[in-house]
Amino acid sequence: MLYRIPNWCVALLAGIVFPLGLAPFDFWPAIPLSTGLLYAALIRSQRTQYGRCGYAYGAGFFFTGVSWVYVSIHVYGNTPVWLAAALTGLFCGGLALLFAAQAIAFGRLASTHMTWRITQFASLWVLFEWLRSWLLTGFPWGYAGYGSLDSPLAGWIPVVGVYGTSWLLVAIGCCFAEVLDAPRRSVRWAAAMVFAGVIAISGLSLQRVEWTSPKGTPIAVAVVQPNVPLREKWDPRYRSQILSDFRERSAQLAQAHTLVVWPESALPAYQDRVTDMLEPMNSQLALLDSTLVTGIPTRDATGRYNSIIALGAGSGTYHKQKLVPFGEYVPLERWLRGVIDFFDLPMSQFIAGPEIQGPLVAGDLAVAPFICYEIVYPDFVQRHAADADVLITISNDTWFGQSIGPWQHFQMARFRAAELGRDLIRGTNDGVSALITADGAISTTTSQFSESVITGSIQPRSGHTPFGATGSLPVWVFALITLVLGRDRS
Repeated sequence: MLYRIPNWCVALLAGIVFPLGLAPFDFWPAIPLSTGLLYAALIRSQRTQYGRCGYAYGAGFFFTGVSWVYVSIHVYGNTPVWLAAALTGLFCGGLALLFAAQAIAFGRLASTHMTWRITQFASLWVLFEWLRSWLLTGFPWGYAGYGSLDSPLAGWIPVVGVYGTSWLLVAIGCCFAEVLDAPRRSVRWAAAMVFAGVIAISGLSLQRVEWTSPKGTPIAVAVVQPNVPLREKWDPRYRSQILSDFRERSAQLAQAHTLVVWPESALPAYQDRVTDMLEPMNSQLALLDSTLVTGIPTRDATGRYNSIIALGAGSGTYHKQKLVPFGEYVPLERWLRGVIDFFDLPMSQFIAGPEIQGPLVAGDLAVAPFICYEIVYPDFVQRHAADADVLITISNDTWFGQSIGPWQHFQMARFRAAELGRDLIRGTNDGVSALITADGAISTTTSQFSESVITGSIQPRSGHTPFGATGSLPVWVFALITLVLGRDRS
């Protein structure tokens, strides 16, 4: 049937299928199916068509997987429908060029030997995912490996991380794609089944390994999801009510919880403007031996920051390093600021915090904090969580609305916990807030768009997973080596 469909159409369809393997759909076989179909479309194409097939795949991939940026631009940026659609198209269409480049590179490097060809395709996939993590400030979203979180391959996560599991899922898809064109189909089908089976069985076996060890006793945690509408957050008419709710609810929860967590920018004012409220709270929380961690904007002589602070029995301030373009700073600000509302969003004049910052302290615990977008950078999190007992990520996913964006973001946070073998606390303004165990499982959570508090316990842990010790470097080196060694020698 596929032979009657133009190869670029197969690639487009494959790209559309890919997001089904990620949250909230979580049909993980869609990942190898999608990548396998792209692989099949390419090896059936003329080399001159590789770029077209790659771009078609990228268009399907990004327009279905990340077009939720339209919500931020139109709904919260007050941008007209036509312009929001155009900007979304420019964003997704621009990203699709990376898949075109990836396909062209595969066409130039691909071996005539099946095993090496599969290896090269999976390695190129991983290297282009890595490229997306830093090119033009980076957009490390929609990696294939995230599909492994609730699959038989989950045991590989703390060993090889998201790039390694991407490689495995893509390679499995390519193995089955080779069956489509095989003259000895039964032999290749058996080989593909054996390869996939070995990877899956190994993943199931690795899930039994406890890479990190409990440290001390579990601590009681409360996470507040205030569900404050974005338009009210920065409206002066609502400020006193928001601050009053913050003060009263924090004092109440601190009575029974060692750690109380509020989301990103929970306080709609710079820290120096609310010291008259925070200082008495700090003393009160210290007497209760409770730590409060909250997002709050801060500023000093060098600039303004999106920050997390710890009060009471805890201490420390963390300034966000990975800023979201337009949401937290405006590229080419001199020319763009004020052109349309989207280029003039509230609190969009932040600067990045210093690269070296210590963890927050909560009683005797070292807490690695991450704000919003930072949690999607696997090696950034790995480096900054090296000495942490627990992880905290706070966010304001209100910008994504009712799209699939918040669920993808949530899945990536869960993945970081599994990679590093650390319990993770996630607090957001309107969902998805949760307590996550060291294997990436959800301990407790709450529904989206609800004002609520989740309570439970987290277990501090020590030690390192293999990924926690090395990061993604071994996978990148492996990908580069196999890409080069697989080239045909003439």
